[in-house]
Amino acid sequence: MRLPEMASALRDRARQLFALACDAADPAQALRRALTAAPLPRPDPGGALLVVAVGKAAIPMAEELLRNLDGPLGSVLVITNYENARDLPGATVIAAGHPVPDANGARAGAEVIALLSAATAHDRVIALVSGGGSALMPSPADGLTLDDKAEVNRLLLAHGFEISETNLVRQQLSRLKGGGFLRHATPAPVAAYILSDVIGDDLRAIASGPTVAPIGDRAAARALLQARGVWPLLPEAVRRYLDDPEPVRPPLPEARNTLIGSNRMSLEAVAAGAGQGARIVDDRLTGDVGKAAKHIVAAALAADTRPACLIFGGETTVTLRGTGRGGRNQELALRVAMEMPELGRDWVFLSGGTDGRDGPTDAAGGLVDVLTPDRIRASGAEPEALLANNDSHAALNAAGDLLVTGATGTNVADVQILLLG
Repeated sequence: MRLPEMASALRDRARQLFALACDAADPAQALRRALTAAPLPRPDPGGALLVVAVGKAAIPMAEELLRNLDGPLGSVLVITNYENARDLPGATVIAAGHPVPDANGARAGAEVIALLSAATAHDRVIALVSGGGSALMPSPADGLTLDDKAEVNRLLLAHGFEISETNLVRQQLSRLKGGGFLRHATPAPVAAYILSDVIGDDLRAIASGPTVAPIGDRAAARALLQARGVWPLLPEAVRRYLDDPEPVRPPLPEARNTLIGSNRMSLEAVAAGAGQGARIVDDRLTGDVGKAAKHIVAAALAADTRPACLIFGGETTVTLRGTGRGGRNQELALRVAMEMPELGRDWVFLSGGTDGRDGPTDAAGGLVDVLTPDRIRASGAEPEALLANNDSHAALNAAGDLLVTGATGTNVADVQILLLG
């Protein structure tokens, strides 16, 4: 089914603008800017720099840091997802599971704790934190297993918990999240450089906040789970742990936390690249993916008749009702394609994860246009049935509308681009 020439050109343009969004979040460049503005802390005589890099951008951040070191260097531990893993001279690299934690991630968490626990007051710990770090460095609290945490994570995803809610729960079940990293590093001071994948850039939520105070306590996590009806579904060990009284501990040490990149910066790069007619409509596109689709369609209807580039950024949630495969970006793209009325002009809509991966698939998201539903039906499939089964990957694949970029080496949440001819 041949696309009109204008729509084909808009699709190419959308891909180019999405590439600009990913380039703006380049972790090496972001860290280089931060280190130029404020040099690394130096260890005391007899001490060393100890480096832990965790997240989807861990390798390029660690690589850039190693280029800038001029003091005594101790251990360098890098933990990233399988797709982004590669050898890095001078560092130990551990590849682990994301978004579902696995045994390699548990081993990585144990190695981080061992490294930090050996730090002295003369050392300086450097943490390089990026999106995905929460799943890549699991360290279950006492009495819990990796399977317990994986089941909790599955339940939170299935019931549409937003990222801040998810991290409130995760932090209480971990020895490293919610400031646990700092406790293990004591008495060594910690400096953290953070690439944000969280809308609003709440440092407590990025990689579940290893170097900042937690979002809440056990009582808050328990109350949230009970209010959302998830409490009885949790593993018994998790319920027992959250029911126990909060232990009395020393005050949490403070780290020097520096934010080096964010979703908003990527949206601004798209707007600059698109030029006249570009506008950031919403930089906090969160919550239910169905509501987000309606918001985007409403923005298209409200746009004037001139060519326009409407930009959104955020991280939506999908409530699982079926057995299909997909992710929040693929489902958002499919919903927009299904709900967009006749506009009287060509349009394309792109929704993609800046890490190059959307859910448990090989796609970053979707790139749809006015003919997407027709192409799905022409393949013999029914888009409505696929959507009801949360099978957005199959629907977009049938239309040739999957956005596949490969791993990008960064992660600053999702970017949505609506181009109106």
